[in-house]
Amino acid sequence: MKRLLLFLSVLLLAGAAHADASLPGDSVYRLAVPLTDQDGHTAPFATRQGTPQLVSMFYGSCTMVCPMIIQTMQATRRAAGEPPAERLALLAVSFDPARDDVEALRRYAATHKLDTRWWTLARTAPQDTRTLAAVLGVQYRQLPDGDFNHSSALLLLDAQGRIVARTRIIGRTDPDFVTAVRKLVANGGSSTGP
Repeated sequence: MKRLLLFLSVLLLAGAAHADASLPGDSVYRLAVPLTDQDGHTAPFATRQGTPQLVSMFYGSCTMVCPMIIQTMQATRRAAGEPPAERLALLAVSFDPARDDVEALRRYAATHKLDTRWWTLARTAPQDTRTLAAVLGVQYRQLPDGDFNHSSALLLLDAQGRIVARTRIIGRTDPDFVTAVRKLVANGGSSTGP
């Protein structure tokens, strides 16, 4: 865990030259990573600040674990009382930008009936994908057949991009994680408030 925190600190400091100085030092939004969503809009990762986020990584051609990640994110939102988009957004970033172009992300959202009022599927450049995955604690590697071997995690970010909670439970809701989501939403997105 100490290694991960040290690595995160180094990555965040490296991206700090481009970061908003008002962000906390441990905000993942300090990464200068542009995300392109399923509608083709590109914006810096930091533009997501202001709204708590459920975040994970996936790839569109995955037929086993990734659909479970998406379903678990949906189930977590439901279990937390279905907060509106301005209180909780859902973000899934592909670690397969070569195949998950804008059209593939759009098709994935339609196939899985993801309501884009609160869902964003996104991609970024390969080098930024690797950096973002490292900061989020997601490990992946591409296999010879084009599929990926990867870890799974759901993260809860507060409105300033600090990681408030994390779960590796996929396929069902994690009660402790749902409690963290409810608490953050009740605090207006602040993880430092009462």
